[in-house]
Amino acid sequence: MDDRSPFLALPGAVDLTGSGVPSHYGSPLAEQRALAEGGAIVDLSDRAVLTIQGPDRLSWLNSLTSQALTGLQPGEPSETLLLDVTGRVEHAARVLDDGETLWLLVDRPEAQGLLDWLNSMRFMLRVELADRTADFATIGTLGDPPLPIAAPNEVPLIWHDPWRAVAPGGHQYAQGEHPGAGWTWSERLVPRDALPSLVARVQTGELTAAGTVAADALRIAAWRPRFSTEVDERTIPHELDWLRTAVHLSKGCYRGQETVAKVHNLGHPPRRLVMLHLDGSEGVHPSAGAVVSLDGSEVGTVTSAGLHYELGPIALAVIKRSADPSATLVVDADGTPVAAAQEIVVPPEAGAEAHVPRLPRLGAVTRTPRS
Repeated sequence: MDDRSPFLALPGAVDLTGSGVPSHYGSPLAEQRALAEGGAIVDLSDRAVLTIQGPDRLSWLNSLTSQALTGLQPGEPSETLLLDVTGRVEHAARVLDDGETLWLLVDRPEAQGLLDWLNSMRFMLRVELADRTADFATIGTLGDPPLPIAAPNEVPLIWHDPWRAVAPGGHQYAQGEHPGAGWTWSERLVPRDALPSLVARVQTGELTAAGTVAADALRIAAWRPRFSTEVDERTIPHELDWLRTAVHLSKGCYRGQETVAKVHNLGHPPRRLVMLHLDGSEGVHPSAGAVVSLDGSEVGTVTSAGLHYELGPIALAVIKRSADPSATLVVDADGTPVAAAQEIVVPPEAGAEAHVPRLPRLGAVTRTPRS
């Protein structure tokens, strides 16, 4: 399969990351505004598409991952996480079932690893897995443009991001008004051989294209975590407020559930997600991986950064829970210190939702003070 998208043939198209899709077309802020207004599409054909078929597909994936999937209805979107035994995030999948096939939309680098692991867990269950990336491409949008949506089983394959609200069985740590409430993002599967015709429609002005840079800035503003950017080898879902849509807190047993329950009910996540408003006066912007400091000590790392058409330079970062939430942080932008004001996504007090009273130690003697 050719990894370079035909969208790169459009005027001004630039691939900044080597992913094979356009990062922008020469006007990132104008593209971002068009996308925010629902009038643009984003080529995400570098993403992978996996499928699970068979009568056990929903119950099987339900038993392995964090979200409750057994009652998923045709066309109903969801997302789920595959955790290790200590509750750390190993994979994330955007999930859509069409009544016969379960579709998993994942970032390309994790596709083969996820597919291999799922195949190793099939045992005697009636499931068949496949990589359909060569057949289907993903197109992202915040609107409802006329696209040739794939529907092999008569159900249009449109994944509407559930981030707009707390999913049943989930929990939100963020407090107050949530910017994700206005996040109307969807990902549509189109036949991969239809991509050249979409490019032709952009060239004639029938469709408008925006790059991944525009989509990422809007995602950051919605506090929306993504596996390939916000997750590292230590990440647990609580740190990113991912209990909101990807975890069902009262479903049956799955790998990593004990950690999920223990941190949520009795403990606190060791790190927390913040959105940073960056000082743009120096004219430099940090990139993913930039060190975040407080009073000269490192407290975290930038995971995603962008230039928002209204908010200016912004970023998501994962920092230590103990970092003062009222403090101005400093981000190292290639040697230039950039002041960063925190917008709290996961507060330091997140977790310990059970409010279990502290009990006296067994055998402890209560002493009455002498008068």
